[in-house]
Amino acid sequence: MPHRVPGVIIELSIIVPTFNEAPNVAELVARVTAAVEGIDAEIVFVDDSTDDTPEVMRVVAAGAGIPVRVIHRDQPVGGLGGAVVEGFRAAASDVCLVMDGDLQHPPEKIPEMFERHREGDVDVVVASRYAGGGTSTGLADRTRVLVSRASTALTKAMFPVRLHDVSDPMTGFFLVSRSAVDLDGLHPRGFKILLEILVRKPFRIAEVPFDFGDRHAGESKASFRQGMHFLAQLAALRFGKMSLFAVIGGLGAVANVVIVWALTHLGVDYVVAAIIAAEVTIIGNFLLIERFVFQDMRGDASGVWSRFAKSFAFNNAEAVIRIPIVALMVSTSHISAVLATAITLVVAFFVRFVFHSLVVYAPKKQGTPSAAREVIEKLDEQAMQPGEL
Repeated sequence: MPHRVPGVIIELSIIVPTFNEAPNVAELVARVTAAVEGIDAEIVFVDDSTDDTPEVMRVVAAGAGIPVRVIHRDQPVGGLGGAVVEGFRAAASDVCLVMDGDLQHPPEKIPEMFERHREGDVDVVVASRYAGGGTSTGLADRTRVLVSRASTALTKAMFPVRLHDVSDPMTGFFLVSRSAVDLDGLHPRGFKILLEILVRKPFRIAEVPFDFGDRHAGESKASFRQGMHFLAQLAALRFGKMSLFAVIGGLGAVANVVIVWALTHLGVDYVVAAIIAAEVTIIGNFLLIERFVFQDMRGDASGVWSRFAKSFAFNNAEAVIRIPIVALMVSTSHISAVLATAITLVVAFFVRFVFHSLVVYAPKKQGTPSAAREVIEKLDEQAMQPGEL
């Protein structure tokens, strides 16, 4: 339930997800406090730090001019996006503003965003680096600027309708009416929480430009790993589990060919090379779908070794069955081996997805056996997770 500050009606909850940002806390609170003068606001830190940041926050909060609360997550779920959702749930106000804790999002912009929302004709106010006079000078170098621009272009291309009026859908600086967001429908898996909010349903959106500044202190959290998380998040949002499953399967097929090529060039017998490549890619595919496709279902499923055993056994059995079928199709139907292989791989893809969705990642506790309709609905739910409507 939202927290209530005794004797005060909070007009604005400022949610700040943090990870090891101790050197920035005092400056952030001071500048936010000055910026929101005349607004009954609170700051809600949702902290995943592994250093002394929570203690620093509590000391600063004790002397702050506005209410400051600290929610420290010992077991973070959903990354930065999960922290923002937890902040939404804890906020005292329906009007929630999200910003980073490193001061690259200038607190002085908060009143403009708040006043724009108070006009009453929008649900979301996006602070944009790419609208009006906005800038992205705080990005470390030209490479990061290029990556940011390219990522934004890719995202808008994949959601041309939902993001038509948004120039910066991946900003971490935005204000939203919590009541307009289906919090239970969000499945945060990374740091681009605004993107997930905007593509889930239509919103009335306004933008205000801002200058993305330099970090006040500390080091950027941007990394190759975060980039991979973003691509996985984008694929899952736009295409759903089934297409991400297909992408991983395609990567496995390419890896299989490369491994066979490398081993045979090293003098390994082709049959042995093919077996090694198949087993390596089966294991690799399992690790990838664990991490990027069915990560939200692991908690209710059987243990990881049980899941691996089911997946490994099924994929090997599928290969043993599929290859003779290919041979039979070539010999009796007079079609090429390539076409026969393609047909069987398409069928095998759907069979593998069904098996993993309904067997490998099935909840541990099963009630009465599902009727056919329930099975179809469950599969549909997994295959067609929200994309653009």
